[in-house]
Amino acid sequence: MKNLLVLFGLLLFISCNENTSQNSAEKTSQTTKQKDSTQNFGIVIHGGAGTILKENMSDSLEQAYKLKLEEAIHTGHDILANGGTSLEAVQRTINVMENSPLFNSAKGAVFTNEGRNELDASIMDGKTLNAGAVAGVTNIKNPINLAYEVMVNSEHVLLSGKGAEQFAVEQGLEVVDPEYFYTEKRFRAMEKARERENNSNKMAFFDPLIKDEKFGTVGCVALDKNGNLAAGTSTGGMSNKKYNRIGDSPIIGAGTYANNKTSAISSTGWGEFFIRGVIAYDISAMMEYKNMSLKEAASEVIQNKLPALGGNGGIIAIDNEGNFAMEFNTAGMYRAAMNKNSELTIGLYEENE
Repeated sequence: MKNLLVLFGLLLFISCNENTSQNSAEKTSQTTKQKDSTQNFGIVIHGGAGTILKENMSDSLEQAYKLKLEEAIHTGHDILANGGTSLEAVQRTINVMENSPLFNSAKGAVFTNEGRNELDASIMDGKTLNAGAVAGVTNIKNPINLAYEVMVNSEHVLLSGKGAEQFAVEQGLEVVDPEYFYTEKRFRAMEKARERENNSNKMAFFDPLIKDEKFGTVGCVALDKNGNLAAGTSTGGMSNKKYNRIGDSPIIGAGTYANNKTSAISSTGWGEFFIRGVIAYDISAMMEYKNMSLKEAASEVIQNKLPALGGNGGIIAIDNEGNFAMEFNTAGMYRAAMNKNSELTIGLYEENE
């Protein structure tokens, strides 16, 4: 009897030891997988979509766009590579494009029918689903930074006009004279739009000759090493716009959306249709509820659902595994992407150059 008890105890000890070893191995494997996944990161940017044709682009201007896109994406990629957050990468990357007259955002913003620049921006944190946005500001050098302050230092999501500008002063953001946003190219485009409007006795708001003036919006989406997603968008809106018109860029779910469960998205295009289709959120929802891949969801929304509404434009997106999409249904979209291996993709026209 005593021998049987000793044998039973020995077998129990061996069994427990094997289970402990197995559990330890499983935990190690899971930790390794988790570590590998959290080290993944990437960033994608856009500078607007529209009738961007190589035959209409001088070599010098094409090079200028490519260099600025490369500068912007390297700014954000360096932040991510050094362990920075996706929110910081999105802000600083967009700042580079906001400070350039090449894009319809901040420095290069289009003019309203009244001859002003009215700026919109939004940003979203995929970890918390917190978001901030501003609309119709006229003297904020970098609207995306104000959107961030709204997100982290207020209980609100969207501020507009004078109230948003007052909040910017309280947060210590850089305020500039509205003359800072003046560029000859954008001002002349507004004058031509006014002239066509007067000659045709109808709103030039829908004039096909100027509709691409609204497509210079800039945006950025990023995945950081901690697995957190973020998205941001900044724009000057539509050339010759009236009545303090606001498009999709500051509208969470239409122009900007981020959710760690799925992806981060920034839109550019005819804003009214992006708002009606809740385009950015729609891509995320199709991934979450229909288990579609980012590529499948982006293609379905931009190539099928958006045109069915009558809209055009594009999106950039990155999912929680670092896969990215740059989907558009126009002749071109200024865009760039960079993964954790520093592999860079830059495109302007319908096909990658």
